Amino acid sequence: MGSAYTPGLTVSSDIVVRRLRRLPIKGEVLVADGELVQPDQIVARANLPGALQTIKLAEQLGIDAQDLPARSPVQVGDQVSKGQVLFQSKGIMGMFKREVISDYSGTIEALSEVTGNALVREAPIPVEISAYIQGKVINVMPEEGASIEVRCAMVQGIFGVGGERNGEVKVIANQPDELIDASQISSALAGKIIIGGRGISYDALVKAGEVGVVGVLVGGIMDEDLVRFLGYDIGVAITGSEKIPLTLIATEGFGSLTMATRTFELLKTLEGQMGSINGATQIRAGVIRPELIVPLANDAASSHIAGQVFELVVGASIRIIREPYFGALGVVSGLPAQLVKLESGTEVRVLNAKLNSGEVVTVPRANVEIVAN
Repeated sequence: MGSAYTPGLTVSSDIVVRRLRRLPIKGEVLVADGELVQPDQIVARANLPGALQTIKLAEQLGIDAQDLPARSPVQVGDQVSKGQVLFQSKGIMGMFKREVISDYSGTIEALSEVTGNALVREAPIPVEISAYIQGKVINVMPEEGASIEVRCAMVQGIFGVGGERNGEVKVIANQPDELIDASQISSALAGKIIIGGRGISYDALVKAGEVGVVGVLVGGIMDEDLVRFLGYDIGVAITGSEKIPLTLIATEGFGSLTMATRTFELLKTLEGQMGSINGATQIRAGVIRPELIVPLANDAASSHIAGQVFELVVGASIRIIREPYFGALGVVSGLPAQLVKLESGTEVRVLNAKLNSGEVVTVPRANVEIVAN
């Protein structure tokens, strides 16, 4: 029988992670192979072309469009500033003067004798890519970016929002089933990535953003609280670019869900260390998991590389990602070869799993993901 593969969710105390830091356009790479970098260090930068704006120059000058190149008060290549008077007529006896004022700052890129418009290219927009994680540059791609590698502890979640941030890990829950409330949030948590238990109340989430918490990692998040916090329903697109003051990761999913004990215990060992957190999530093709990465002090090589394909075998640790066992953790105890017909009439391959609760269940293989050690 052929091997079966399934998406993996990494919860590991010792793993090597590689992250590609790549510019959207050609630019300049600022690091070299083998260089050690810090999370906020800029590794590459480029300039995006500024917006192209239009000034209806011929119309304002009162001339025909085809005459614009010859009679324009500005020429291609000239620099203009917003509010700058490009043309002013003498008027009649000092009256009825006509002025043409630039609405934009930039460079005259074209004068069209068809439309009579002047095209102004605004200043380029600088784009800088940071290392995001503390680690070593292992591959430089000239004019594009670099790959950064770090040996670390890593916790991936089911869902997250908010972009890349860095801060000190602070565990504020005593148990994995504890709910964080607003009374536990204070200004002393500014710059921290706080670790909770089964969730965080809406009021606590808002307060965390106000006092400067950079990241929140909990077991679950209530859907209605997330919508209130974001101000809109998130839909199914990739997350991570939300305009919010902190990054939020749910390790188990939506609802009031106790954080897996194994995950909580690992996070407790990371107390006081600096970590990198990213809420970017994509659940369709090209799965992207939200993550917390905490570098290990020992920079020795490791053979365990994040991003591998996880094979579904007897003994593999799994998490069930569909009801009625959503969020349950267990171990694969059997992989029957025969197809099983569901209530819907669809025939699928299933697996047998012994859950941490001791219950033995049979579920479709598509309803689980491997929890990597």
